[in-house]
Parts: sequence; C-alpha cells; structure tokens
Amino acid sequence: MVNDEDIVGARRAVPLMTSTTEPDKSIPLRLRLRVPAEAVVIFSPLLQAGFFVTARTGCSVKTLLCSQFGIDEEYVTRRITTMFLDSRPVDKMESTLVRDGATLALSCAMPGLVGATLRRGGFYAAFREGISCREESGEIRAGIGSVRIKLFNLLMGELGPLFLGRGITVGASALAELLQKSDEKFRSSCYDVTADAAPTNMALLQEGAPFLHRENVRLTVLFDPPNELPEDDL
Repeated sequence: MVNDEDIVGARRAVPLMTSTTEPDKSIPLRLRLRVPAEAVVIFSPLLQAGFFVTARTGCSVKTLLCSQFGIDEEYVTRRITTMFLDSRPVDKMESTLVRDGATLALSCAMPGLVGATLRRGGFYAAFREGISCREESGEIRAGIGSVRIKLFNLLMGELGPLFLGRGITVGASALAELLQKSDEKFRSSCYDVTADAAPTNMALLQEGAPFLHRENVRLTVLFDPPNELPEDDL
C-alpha cells in the first residue's frame, strides 16, 4: 500500500489546491478525519449505497470477511444472517467465491417471510434456489482487486467503523453532498482533518473545492473511542 507523504512544517489549515494545475481525476483524493464514535450514523448513506475496498479476490466470502477484513467468525456466522453477492443470496459462504469487482451486501436478520426466505441457510432457502449463488470456481481468478460492500440496518453502525477505519473508496460527489448536508454539531466534532496529507478543516471541505477535480475519494475515518462489535446479541 502506498503511504501518504508526511507534510513537514504545516502550521495551519490550507486549501488543497494551491496552483492552477488540476490533479489527475483518476487519482482519489485521500481524506482522513477523526470523529466521536456516535458520528458513525452520519456516514450511513455511504455505507448503504455501497463503497469499494481493496481486497484479494478469488477467495470465499467467509475468507474475505474473516481473514482479510478481520471480522470475528462467530459474529459473521450468527449476526450476518443475510448476504447477497452480485444480487444473489449466499447460502454457502465457505465455498462461494468473490470475483474482482463483485458487490457484496450484508444484513442482519430481516423481519417477516421475506426475511426468513432470504436468510442464509434458512428453512425457506429452498424456495429461492433458482436465484441463489452457485459455485463457479473455474471462472474466478485469484488476485488483488476491489469489492463493493453494502451494509444494511444494524450492520451500518456495527461494521461501518471497521471499514471506515481501514479506508473506503466512494464517489467524490456523493461525499461532498453528504458533508454539505451535515449539521454544525457534526462539523464541529471533526478534528485531525487532512486532505492528501495536508492539514485542512471542515469549512473548506463543506465548500466542496477539494472534490471538484476528483472522481473518487479514499476516505478514512477514525472514531473516539473505537467502536467494538456487540457480544450480548450474539
């Protein structure tokens, strides 16, 4: 992973672009900030709409979640009861492989008959056999790629901080809109804000200038105190 260059001697917040030369749009803006733990709810629209993470693809869903993302195996088994891979329900996460560019949607238990039918390995899973994921090991190659993750309901608050802390890639326009709509309480709670390793502040980000010439943002959010996965509900 390429590390951000340290900015030496920066004593005050400065705008990201100080020259007339436009940055390469294909290079994501690297934005980092620290917020209180309860502020994770602000990022719910991004977590539900989907974000990209770099991963070693060609592995199973279980390996991706547990070995690569570091999510506890028991939590995955008992808490993430509904999974969709490229819009198809996942029943066998140990053998279902994730391709480069795939979309993986995660949810905890959903109510009603629909929720019971979509539940991984549930009693009603046979009713959706025709749309469930099937093993396609011969068509999927292992390698470094990207996966789009979507989080729903309680998982946004529980797993959101883990992914945001690792760093996610989102559309620049989507993030700019989210920050512009955020309230003063959230903006004043953010600190240790940097854009491409240069100190900045929320006022500059809310104006949107740093996002104008970028297509994507590599967003890292650190929470104080760090969020922990629940144990009582497992």
